[in-house]
Amino acid sequence: MTEPGTEPIRVFLVDDHALFRSGVRAELDRVAEVTVVGEAGSVDEAVAAVRHLLPDVVLLDVHMPDGGGAEVLRQLRPELPDVVFLALSVSDAAEDVIAVIRAGARGYVTKTISGRDLAEAVRRVKSGDPVFSPRLAGFVLDVFSDRPGAAPPGDPELDLLTRRERDVLRLLARGYAYKEIAGELFISVKTVETHVSSVLRKTQLSNRYELSRWASDRRLV
Repeated sequence: MTEPGTEPIRVFLVDDHALFRSGVRAELDRVAEVTVVGEAGSVDEAVAAVRHLLPDVVLLDVHMPDGGGAEVLRQLRPELPDVVFLALSVSDAAEDVIAVIRAGARGYVTKTISGRDLAEAVRRVKSGDPVFSPRLAGFVLDVFSDRPGAAPPGDPELDLLTRRERDVLRLLARGYAYKEIAGELFISVKTVETHVSSVLRKTQLSNRYELSRWASDRRLV
């Protein structure tokens, strides 16, 4: 039950099977904390509608005739860093999972998931947690080292940052104030300022907004 004064999580569904979308909508409509604000059956429809509606969470099919979830992410993820994407697919193939996570999805669950568990997955990704179906978690851990601030190997810009700088950047991109970051990481505000200055210098960016987008593009958020 939604707490007084708390807005429901706004969810958008992307899947090329209308019957499946109807089933997911019916399941989620039973949950007070979640509201489905729209749906789409193609990449173009999804991109246009998500841009317009700005939902909190997009449930995203991986395989669709016109490019699938990875194409939706490619078009939307850089410009909408506050929208969270959760893959919902019949496929549990490693290459599908890795491709969509690399593209920027926050989690990946299979269509065997129950309505209650799907609602919980939506709540968790909205709060910032990565979510994976149990049998997928193992190889995701192996590939991405699933921990806050971790990222796929091979990004030379990320390699310039220390582990602590990544931690500070992750919290900064989530909207934490310097004092809150200091409390979360058990360091002083001055140390936070020093790390932020270092990250700005290394990334050649000029402000917090640019840093947040840079971090979101690399899935540090």
